[in-house]
Amino acid sequence: MPQGSKAKYTAEQKRKAQHIEESYEQKGTPKAEAEARAWATVNKQSGGGEKKGGSGRSTPAGEKHAAASDSAKRAASTRAGHARTSTTSLASQTKQSLLKEARSKDIKGRSSMTKAQLIEALHAHH
Repeated sequence: MPQGSKAKYTAEQKRKAQHIEESYEQKGTPKAEAEARAWATVNKQSGGGEKKGGSGRSTPAGEKHAAASDSAKRAASTRAGHARTSTTSLASQTKQSLLKEARSKDIKGRSSMTKAQLIEALHAHH
């Protein structure tokens, strides 16, 4: 397929490109620029022209989400069991996250503690 040929695009993609092009032209964009932007938009949204085996998208969004989720789970399991013993790493957290950690460790009196007291209590609890 020669560069610039629109033969492999669906009728819907061609209509969408035409509509986008007309919109750009109404805003004063030169015809050639409007056409280029329109097809770039169609390509961005649909992954280009028709391709063998489906929509032309290389990786379905669901698979990307699953891969990202799996990666996050692996990272979390790597961190599990590595308790923070460093006072400096506790000090770099917000009071809100320290409260959350104190809650998960069931430290009594946490809601009335200052940030420094929370750090001390969490450090002693390890």
